[in-house]
Amino acid sequence: MSQKIRVVIAKPGLDGHDRGAKVIARALRDAGMEVIYTGLRQTPEMIVAAALQEDADVIGLSILSGAHMHICPRVMTLLKEKGLDDVEVVIGGIIPDVDLPKLNAMGIRGVFLPGTPMQHIIDFIAANARARVEPV
Repeated sequence: MSQKIRVVIAKPGLDGHDRGAKVIARALRDAGMEVIYTGLRQTPEMIVAAALQEDADVIGLSILSGAHMHICPRVMTLLKEKGLDDVEVVIGGIIPDVDLPKLNAMGIRGVFLPGTPMQHIIDFIAANARARVEPV
């Protein structure tokens, strides 16, 4: 029997605008996913620790500050160090087009800009989260 997809939503860095993260968290919850919102001002270390503790399938980062090219590489490195290579990482926020290939190269395939339909984000996560099967 499959379990719910577990998503950790985090606001890394000093950006204090979390309305978008809360809207996404609610939409994912309403779509049947289990959502853990870590709150504001999270470090990459705190985010990866939460993903490990919560046995997350997906980490969703909401970044409006422009710090994504500093935060995302660190998150990806920490995930690898902790053996969490199979955790899908998605980001949303203000992401310049020039950074998209760099983010994809580091393993972040889900990048959602302002105005992305919620259903598109839900569908992407549902299609890309690691399979979770309850032991028989």
